[in-house]
Amino acid sequence: MAAIILASSSRYRQQLLHKLGLDFDCTSPDIDESPRPGEGPQALVRRLAEQKARAVATGIPLGLIIGSDQACVNQGRILGKPGTRERARAQLLAASGRVVTFYTGLAVLDAASGELHSLVEPFAVHFRTLNETQVDRYLDREPALDCAGAFKCEGLGISLFERMDGRDPNSLVGLPLIGLVELLARFGVEVP
Repeated sequence: MAAIILASSSRYRQQLLHKLGLDFDCTSPDIDESPRPGEGPQALVRRLAEQKARAVATGIPLGLIIGSDQACVNQGRILGKPGTRERARAQLLAASGRVVTFYTGLAVLDAASGELHSLVEPFAVHFRTLNETQVDRYLDREPALDCAGAFKCEGLGISLFERMDGRDPNSLVGLPLIGLVELLARFGVEVP
């Protein structure tokens, strides 16, 4: 089997990829992740996933490179990682009673041939109506300052939702495994 390289330093993506039981290495890509003028979230995450894979492939002659990127969209606005409690609180209060959509771009690149396959996986989160006290209690217990949307669905963040809609809940964490299995199969990698 070809070597597999995850073009990411995200511990969340690494944990997800371990679920598939594949041996892989990680290399952090160095790219500009700024959106282009007029670029929508789906085009942005696909482009960035592909760019990450290509950036890592420049130094690796053989192997399959996995790139991934995510955008969290609330009311047409892309939310970044909050970084501070104040921004996390604002993101969660703005999501209260709304549907927030996550778009995760995924790309797999064969470094030797240059063959690339990519997709964008949407996933919608329907938030409960939340008050300030609930948001503060959540952030006291699970300050998700390094997560777009300011929550961890794999933890207590699930309590903030009414429901979720989408094919693969792993895409909320940043690596849609169902789509990844499909893309890897195009390169002859069968999981399991």
